[in-house]
Amino acid sequence: MDTTWIVIGGVVVIGLWLIVTYNRLVSLRNQASNAWSQIDVQLKRRHDLIPNLVEVVKDAMGYEQETLKQVVEARNSAVKATGPAEVGAAEAALTAATTKLFALMENYPQLRANDNVMQLQEELTTTENKISFSRQFYNDSIMGLNNMVQSFPANMIAGMFGFTTMPHLDIPESERAVPKVNLR
Repeated sequence: MDTTWIVIGGVVVIGLWLIVTYNRLVSLRNQASNAWSQIDVQLKRRHDLIPNLVEVVKDAMGYEQETLKQVVEARNSAVKATGPAEVGAAEAALTAATTKLFALMENYPQLRANDNVMQLQEELTTTENKISFSRQFYNDSIMGLNNMVQSFPANMIAGMFGFTTMPHLDIPESERAVPKVNLR
């Protein structure tokens, strides 16, 4: 009789552990999915702001049409990108193009004095900060999920129910370079 209760108790404990582990994996996967959605929201905002900025500055920057074209092309590529790796590369190209645009805009005093341009630049800067925070939250969420999926004994449950690791959103090598500042 005592052995029966021990076996029943063991089965109950294992069953509870299975349920808790499965629910934790679901929770982490949903958190990672939500984190990606937050990045997507901020990227949409960024993608919506850029055409407005290009429209406002295109007449004043007559000699810089190639740069404006590059910004528009990079934006269109970023809108079409899917998945963390493709989005990361496309957004890096868009960041490079908008950074070049902002640098060129410094050569146009009438643009620096234009309230619409300044407001759009401020909104883009704010959006860039939000994207940065969203990326950090995404990577933190992915780390939690990946740790659980790869850790014993939770990896057995993850394998049984099809939970897999997800990729981090990495910074491309082009963005890792330290910017050169010339103070002369």
